This record gives sequence, C-alpha cells and structure tokens, in this order.
Amino acid sequence: MARGIDVVRKYDLPPEELEQKVLEALAEVPAQDIERQYEDSVREFEPETILKGKVLNVVNQEVIIDIGYKSEGVIPLYEFGENADVDIGDEIEVLLDEIDEQTGMIRLSKRKADRIRAWNEILKTHKEGDVVRGIVGRKIKGGLLVDVGVPVFLPASQVSLRRTADISEYIGKEIEARIIKIDEQRMNIVVSRRKLVEEQREAAKKKLLEEIQEGEIRHGVVKNIADFGAFVDLGGIDGLLHITDMSWTRINHPSEAVSIDQEIEVMVLRVDREKERIALGLKQRLPSPWDELELKYPVGSKVKGKVTNVTSYGAFVQLENGLEGLVHVSEMSWTRRVNHPSEVVKVGDEVEVVILEINKEKQEIGLGMKQAETNPWDLVEEKYPSGTAVEGKVRNLTNYGAFVELEEGIDGLLHISDMSWTKKVTHPSELIKEGDKIKAVVLSVDREKKRISLGMKQLATDPWKTEIAERYKVGDVVVGTVTKITNFGVFVELEANLEGLLHVSELSTKKIQSPEDVVQVGDQVEVTILKVDPEERKIGLSLIAADDGSGPKIVRKGPGTPAAAKKPAKAKKAKAEEKPVEEGAAPPAPPAPPATPPEGA
Repeated sequence: MARGIDVVRKYDLPPEELEQKVLEALAEVPAQDIERQYEDSVREFEPETILKGKVLNVVNQEVIIDIGYKSEGVIPLYEFGENADVDIGDEIEVLLDEIDEQTGMIRLSKRKADRIRAWNEILKTHKEGDVVRGIVGRKIKGGLLVDVGVPVFLPASQVSLRRTADISEYIGKEIEARIIKIDEQRMNIVVSRRKLVEEQREAAKKKLLEEIQEGEIRHGVVKNIADFGAFVDLGGIDGLLHITDMSWTRINHPSEAVSIDQEIEVMVLRVDREKERIALGLKQRLPSPWDELELKYPVGSKVKGKVTNVTSYGAFVQLENGLEGLVHVSEMSWTRRVNHPSEVVKVGDEVEVVILEINKEKQEIGLGMKQAETNPWDLVEEKYPSGTAVEGKVRNLTNYGAFVELEEGIDGLLHISDMSWTKKVTHPSELIKEGDKIKAVVLSVDREKKRISLGMKQLATDPWKTEIAERYKVGDVVVGTVTKITNFGVFVELEANLEGLLHVSELSTKKIQSPEDVVQVGDQVEVTILKVDPEERKIGLSLIAADDGSGPKIVRKGPGTPAAAKKPAKAKKAKAEEKPVEEGAAPPAPPAPPATPPEGA
C-alpha cells in the first residue's frame, strides 16, 4: 500500500486543496478516534524502541530502512556483518536510536536491536550457574570475550585450571563455561571455564579413584615437571611419576625423559585413595636389568663400562643400558692419593672394573677400578725386603719424620729417630727438606697396613758400638761447645752430631738459680767425662770435675751465638788417674767441699 507522502508527490496538489481533501476524508471519523490513532503512532516511534523495518535500498555502504515514519532511517552496512547479503524488501528488526525533531531524521541500529533481543533471550533461558557454549572472539583487558549469543566476559583467571601463559591461544575456539554472574542493569555476564572444568574433573577423579588398580597401564599427559619428577594427568587426577621411576638408566633431570604435554603410557605403582595420591612408573613397563644381574655380573667378575657421572665421592659407570654401578673414590687406585675422582676419570671414559658387591633391594652395585689391576703392595715385600738400600724423593715432612716416595704411590716413612746415630733430631728439617733425593735402608714392610719403614742412619755403622766408646772414656777431659740450655742442664757438642749432657748439678759447687748463671750458648768449656752409655746413647759430663783448682775453664763466645764445632781436644787424664793407686792402698779422698762463708759475710 502506497504511503500518503508518495500520493502527495504523485499528484502534486497545492497545500490548500490538499488540506481540503484531508478534511473531507476525515469528516466521517470521530475526533476521539483520530486523537487516539495519533497518540499510538507517536508512542510507536519513541527512542530505544525495537521496530520492524523494510530495506528500501543499499547506497554507498548504507542501508535505507522504512519503519513507517515520515522519513526513512539509515543503518551502516557493517552492522549486518561481514559479507552480509542484504536484499531490497528484506524485513528486519531495528532499534530507534534517536529522532531529530527539527530535521525529521531518524537514527537506527540493527546491531543494538540484535543484542537486546539476544540479551532478553539469554535472560529468559539462562540463569547464574547454567552452562553456556560459545566462540572465543577476542582478547580484552583482563580476559576474553566469548560470543554465546551476546558477548560475555571470561576472566583470564577463569580460563583454565593452571594459569595460562597466553590466553590468546583460545581465540576462535568453541568452549563451554558456567555463568557465575549476571548484571541485568549493565547487561553484563561473567562466565568461568575453570569452574566447569573443576567440576568435570572432580567427577572424573571420583570415578577414576573407584576404578583404578595397581599394575594397570594408563594413558596420561605430562602437565608439569619438577626436579623430583613429573605430574601426569590421568583424566581427572594427576599422578606423580618420580624421577627414579622414569628409566632404569640414571638421569639427572626429569626433562631428559619426558616433556610437558607429552602423551605417555605409564604403570600404576601405588594408589592412596584417602590422600588421593597415585604413584606412576615409566621404567616398570620394560624388563628390569636387575632380574638376572647376579648371573650376568657375578661378584669378582671383571667388566668394561662407560663413566656417566662424576661426583665428589666417586664415579658412576654404566655397564649396560639401565644398569650402573658406583666406583668409590677409595677404590680407584692402589697407590695414588685421589682427592677427587676427576683426577682419574671423566664422563665418557671407558674403564675396566671389578664387581665388588651387589644389593638388589637397594639396586646398588659396588665397583672397583684398582681391583682390575695388580696391587703393587702385594709385590712390595719381594721388591723391597728388609735391609735393601733404596733411593727416593722426600715428598713431605711431619713433626715425627719424612715420607719418601720410592716409586709412584709407594711411600716409606723415615722416622726422626732413624735419621742419625749421634745427633738429637727434633725436626726432620734439621737434616733434609722436601724435594731432596736421599738414600735409605728398608727396615720393615707391613703389606696389610701398607707401610714401609726406612732408616738413614742404618746406612752407616753405629758409632756408639765402636768409635765413641773407644774415643771417649770416663775421666777424659775434653773441650766442647754449649749448644742448648735447659732447666735440668746444658747440652755440649763434643764433635759434629755428638752431644753430651752437663747436668745442672755438675755446673758449679755453688748453688745457682739457672745454668745461664754459669754458661751461655756458644761458650767453649772444658769438661770431664763422667759416663758413656752406648745402649742409652748418652754421655754424662762435669764442669766441676774438670776444675784443677784454678776454676772452670770457659771461653765466653755468647750469649746466643754458638761457636763453630771444634774437633775434640786430645783427652788428658784427670790428676786422680795420673798417679795409679798402689795395690791395697786406699783411693784418694774426694776434694774437700768449699768452706762455709762466715755468718754475715
């Protein structure tokens, strides 16, 4: 039916004639009906009202719409969607956005009308807690927009059970989510995919815990990797695949065996339904190399292997795929002092080892590298019998002696008591230093304790048994040099490396507070030999006995500066021995003690 405005245009009547025609047409219509129809028409065209309209034309990306108003409305073509097929005559619903009373222009929106219709439909059919399905449209601040008929907000924290690094990967995917909030006033809906997944997972977990049995093979997906193992999603619950259950071969980190999102088949090892824990195993799906270990590798057998790991306490050696043993640092060399295994082996080395022990319960194999070679200490007794003269290098000094390297890894101990027959050695550094090459004699060998005792003085004859006893006799008067003063006496060097003791009681007939009241280090003194003891290797001296009445003979060289050692003076007999005592006569009387000084002197 043609509209009134079209009729006016068609006949182009003057205004006066047009008004006359209208009055004639309405003459038979009651006035109240005319007023009611006018009010209805005005009410129909109020802003924010959804109206039906017809497409009149499409011009320059704009669609001309007739809604029965005195003027047409225009809607941008993009509101009809991409690749929209808009035909003239199509009837659509539009929202009357605004009416400009001055110009008579109206603004329409198809998109707003669609959203209001969809919103109203959502409110009719859904409530908070319902599940909706939609396509993820785009990423916005704080989350995603999902089209479920109307755009709804999916917060980033509600996308998945675990925090997703990039939620953009969900764009374009169809998802299900649960409505957690509806704001009718703001026309806003918030949904949660996580909540729905948690509910589904909880139901799946309950079912899985009822069904799962130890020993079963289950399909799973690796969801997380830690230093101690990996968590595998079995479909409702995560099971722990410990690092020790990943491979029969030693691995340093779980990432060497599995990766995140990898699908794997695992064996159920243990199920704790109360604590909802499941232990899984990967290596248990394969035969264990430990089953026939003792037959293939009996204790004492010699085998070859590859070093796979070196630690501070030893090296791990792979005998075959999935089978490793430990060579402790103490089992690496018979002779070398190994401070760290890296001094002997490195990762990748092929080594020959001997099976020392097997512990199937703990799945441990003890290996030895030195046992694959001849123990040089087994040959020491043959190679270095007691009495053998040897030559070696001083490796290090201690307070009690020196260690002398006879060959690589074979040391002998040269004790300070075996360094000199005559010199009183307080520290080895008095005679030798590190790095010196010296000659010695093997005194004893203890193969079990891996010890060799050496002696330097044994290279020469013991002078105490021959020369000293002949050269120094009781009663001889000799000259020596004071080398050391102690609280009990003075040591006097009679010749190189030979000392005698001048006891404090033999220093003076007078009472003295300290030996230094009489002599100083470096003084040359004339002393009488009181005692020569070859067994104890001691010579007793006396300053008093050497006094011929003119006082002790002391040449002051000190204090504190030792004189060079003098060759012993030719011994001369004391006066008491120069005149032999006749047979049967009484021995000469000892010298009279000094007179007591008068009182008060």
